[in-house]
Amino acid sequence: MTQKQNIRNLLVAGLVAASLGGWLLHLRIHPPGNSTVNLIPFIAGLFSIVVLPAMFYSKKTMAYAYVANGMIVIIGVITMGHVSLMRLPLHLTFTTIVLGTLLADIVLLFTKFLFGKALFELEMFKTIDAAARRGRFWRYPNMGWWWVHLVALTAAYTAGNLLWK
Repeated sequence: MTQKQNIRNLLVAGLVAASLGGWLLHLRIHPPGNSTVNLIPFIAGLFSIVVLPAMFYSKKTMAYAYVANGMIVIIGVITMGHVSLMRLPLHLTFTTIVLGTLLADIVLLFTKFLFGKALFELEMFKTIDAAARRGRFWRYPNMGWWWVHLVALTAAYTAGNLLWK
C-alpha cells in the first residue's frame, strides 16, 4: 500500500465516522418513524455512510461524490441553521449560542465536507507540490463555488420559507 492509498483510506474512514456520528445524533433527536420528513436525513445519512465512501474510491465517480457530499452538507447547514434561528434562546450569550443551538452539529457536518474535499483534491490533482489553482474563485472545484451555492441555496430556502407559509 502506498502512502497515498493509506491517506485515502484514512480520509474515507474519517468521512464515514463523521457521517455516522451525525446520522446517529439525528436518529436520536428525529427518529424516522415519528414523521415522514425525518426520512430525508435518514436516507441522506445512509447514502453518506455507505454509497459516498464507495464513490470516493473510484476516479470515475469521484467528482459526483464530491458534489453530492458538498450539497448534502449545504442543505444540512441551511436547515439546521434555520432550526437554530427559530429556537434561539431568549438571552443570547456566547455559551447559549455555542451550547443552545445546533452549532456543534453544523461543525460536525462541515467536518464531513472537509473530508470529502481532501479526498477529491488528493485524487484529482497531480502532485502535492503543484502550484495552487488559479482562475476565478467561484468556478468549480474552487471553494468559492461552494460559497456561491451556499448563498444561493440559502436565498432560495429563505424565499420559499417566506412565500409558502
